[in-house]
Amino acid sequence: MEMSDMRHVGRESGLITIDGCDTLARLFLKRVEQWGDRTALREKNLGVWESFTWSDFHHHAHAYAAGLVALGMQAGDVVAILSEDNKEWVFADMAVHMAGGTVNGVYPTYQAEQICHILQDSGTRWLFVEDEEQLDKYLEIADRLPGIERVFVVDWKGLRNFSDDQVWPIARLKQCGDEALAEAPDLLEARIASGNAEQIAVLVYTSGTTGKPKGARISHRALLFQMMAVPEPFAARQGDDLLTYLPLCHLAERVVSLCTQLRVGTVLNFVESSESVFLNIRELSPTILFAVPRIWEKFYSRIAALMDEATWIGRTGYNIAMRIGRQRARLLMKHEKPSRLLEAAFRLADVLVLRNIKQELGLDRSRIRLSGAAPISVDLLEWYVALGLPVSEVYGQTETGIATFCNPGSPPGHVGLPLKSVDLKLGAQDEILVRSPGNFSGYLNMPEATAATLVGDWVHTGDVGAILPGGEVKITDRLKDIIITAGGKNVTPSLLENRLKFSSYISDAVVVGDKRKYLACLIMIDRENVETYAQKNAIPFSNFRSLCARPEVVGLISKVVKEANEQFSTVEQIKAFRLIDVMLTAEDEELTPTMKLKRSFVERKYSELIAEM
Repeated sequence: MEMSDMRHVGRESGLITIDGCDTLARLFLKRVEQWGDRTALREKNLGVWESFTWSDFHHHAHAYAAGLVALGMQAGDVVAILSEDNKEWVFADMAVHMAGGTVNGVYPTYQAEQICHILQDSGTRWLFVEDEEQLDKYLEIADRLPGIERVFVVDWKGLRNFSDDQVWPIARLKQCGDEALAEAPDLLEARIASGNAEQIAVLVYTSGTTGKPKGARISHRALLFQMMAVPEPFAARQGDDLLTYLPLCHLAERVVSLCTQLRVGTVLNFVESSESVFLNIRELSPTILFAVPRIWEKFYSRIAALMDEATWIGRTGYNIAMRIGRQRARLLMKHEKPSRLLEAAFRLADVLVLRNIKQELGLDRSRIRLSGAAPISVDLLEWYVALGLPVSEVYGQTETGIATFCNPGSPPGHVGLPLKSVDLKLGAQDEILVRSPGNFSGYLNMPEATAATLVGDWVHTGDVGAILPGGEVKITDRLKDIIITAGGKNVTPSLLENRLKFSSYISDAVVVGDKRKYLACLIMIDRENVETYAQKNAIPFSNFRSLCARPEVVGLISKVVKEANEQFSTVEQIKAFRLIDVMLTAEDEELTPTMKLKRSFVERKYSELIAEM
């Protein structure tokens, strides 16, 4: 079906199909038939990339699905996956769809109590876990989860002497499925045939920054719409390489990785670990990269650190090349055409300097570069345009899917035009409202929260923004995050925070000051770059806490804050700051799984520090 046809059908009748398929399972079988021998997935095994074809994908998913059905899984059952990204995650995901169930992805960084709430609330009956570490979390809460029928462990290492009738190695599930299919080859046909577009394909639990996570119900229809709605400049091609590293239970990663793969046949490459993301990007040089702002900031910080250590000739060459790149970038960002002389100078700078930087970052093959999940600094966007690597923002939420795409040439800070068949309007207090075939189907077990968010056909996003004369959308901030000072001044904290995070020495920042006389800020430093600075300047420290306490480091950050303040009016400037002197990881409650500081949690936990400021 052509995209224009899909848009018409989606608008008029609500029916969305791809190649005649209206569920993920039916589309998957179609793809296996079409692309059986082509590579679908790649994963490292003992340091070597190992490839799996669509037929391999089907062989495992089909067996897992048959095993689940043979063990008593019913259509509509919820199956949870508690694991880092890997091929088994994807096999299990599709197996659940083929068996007529709902996938409930759980962040592997969650602790036992968080997992308990999600499994209880969702009514999960079947659970896949990655390894001994994740199994231990389940065993800690198993007595409170009587509804769990069986647990399947992907990596059985360390469990050789473990015995529990309820806990199986995943290989045993596959064997069970193979045996069931040998007896009844058409075991799954009725399940797949009975599926429909409005059935709930996945549950996505929000990060729960203001309370317990809510389970957003996402239908097959919503996911199929996301596959079809991508504008042409961002259309993936068959064989495009994607590096999958954000949790697949995050809706944006599911759409970019799993949905795009089903749509056009991209190749998913799994990172070895969360620590090897940048190494794997450099090694693979993916053609498509979707990243949260934290990743784009780390790329910039890496080059800034390398330039600090470079020779005089290297630094001079970089500075000249970037000066040319920035001149060109500022014209392009104002929709002005650079002169022939400037274009020629940029091409020369690219050959001599910038191309090496792209290769160092692993972005030299990239065609499509997307940023989402949080606002990104305009200064950072300009830096990428100067490199010749423009990054486009996408906007959406779990409840809406991707709603807008920033087309090439859109001004930085804009999140682009709404996708076809997506309607946007402003509500009270300039809140963004979204109506779309990609909208969610409400929260599980939470009718009041559903009614507050999904009003008629419109999702109330909680984001404040503007719709510009050309139709482009600009997001200002979260409605609940807008600061109103004691003097009555409305301040958008994300603008200040993004300006601070453009510094290679700052990893994250939270501006506070609601109902107070002035603004203050909690800052998390970039450990690697600040440690390098300290070593270079002979500043003694013994650990992260002592590093944050050094007056030279405080002075360094004070200089960054002062430079950022110069971009804002007096009432919007930061008058005091403190450093968070604990090294945070995704396991810590202060951070979301996509490595954003949780504003409300941070404000509560560090209330004494804030009061001191």
